[in-house]
Amino acid sequence: MPTPAHATASPPDDPALLRIEGPIATITLNRPAAFNSIDLSIAKKLEQLGAEVEANDDIRVLVIEGVGRAFSAGGDLQTIGAAAATDTIAPVVGELLRHYHAFIETLRRMPKIVLSSVHGSAAGAGMGLAFVADLCIAAQDARFTPAYAKIGVSPDGGSTVGLVGTVGVRRALQIFLAEDSFSAQQAHDWGLVAKVVPAVELKAATRQFAERLAQNSPAAIGGTKSLVYQAGATPTRQQLDAEAEKIIDAMHTDEFRIAVKKFTSKGK
Repeated sequence: MPTPAHATASPPDDPALLRIEGPIATITLNRPAAFNSIDLSIAKKLEQLGAEVEANDDIRVLVIEGVGRAFSAGGDLQTIGAAAATDTIAPVVGELLRHYHAFIETLRRMPKIVLSSVHGSAAGAGMGLAFVADLCIAAQDARFTPAYAKIGVSPDGGSTVGLVGTVGVRRALQIFLAEDSFSAQQAHDWGLVAKVVPAVELKAATRQFAERLAQNSPAAIGGTKSLVYQAGATPTRQQLDAEAEKIIDAMHTDEFRIAVKKFTSKGK
C-alpha cells in the first residue's frame, strides 16, 4: 500500500478541511464561530471532499471531526430562519440537503471505514453525522441532542439512516421524540458509540483507533461494509451469494495470500 511521505491538506479558511496522512484521511468541520453548523457552503464542500476521499484508493479510513467547542450544532438555523421568513424554505433547504445528503450517501457507499470523532455538542444533523459514520469515538463530555422535535420537525441529514439500524425502532422513537439530550456513555450503552475516552485523550485515541482500522485490507473493509449494510434488507440466498462473491474477490489479493501464508506457517 503506497504511503505518502508527507501529508496533504486543504486551505485553512475553507468551511471543511481535508487532511490525508498515509491510509488515513481526516475531514474537519471548520466553522467554529457557528459551532460547525451545516449551511450551503459547508454542505457543498463536504460533498466535494467526500468524492475526493472515495476516489482515492490509498485511503482506508476517513475520520470526521469538528474544530472549536463543538462537533456540530446541526443545520444552520440562521439560514433556515431567513428562508422561513421569506417563504423560500423549499428551494433553500432543498438545495442545502441535496449537497449534504450526497455527502452522506458517499460516506455509506465508499469502501472505507468512516469514523466520527465527537467532542462537545453533536445536535440535530450533527448528531446524525456522528452516527451515520460506520463507527464513532466520543469524549466523555460529549452530548448528543436530537433537537428536531423541539423545533417541530422530523429528522434529516442521515439521522434515521445511522441510528435506527443500530438501536431499533422503539429506542429511535424515544431518542427523537422523548430525549432532550444524552451522554456519550448512554450512547455507548445503546451501541451508538464504540469507545468513550477522556476529552484530553480524544485526538490521540482517535488516531490510534483509525490506525488499527487501517490495518485491515481494502478488500476486507469494502466487502465487510457492503455486506453488513445490505444484510438487513437482503434475502438469505442473495446475501449468501454476495458473501461468496466478496470473499472470493478478497482471496485474489496479495494481502490475502501473504496473510494466509503467515498464518499457516505458524508452529512449523
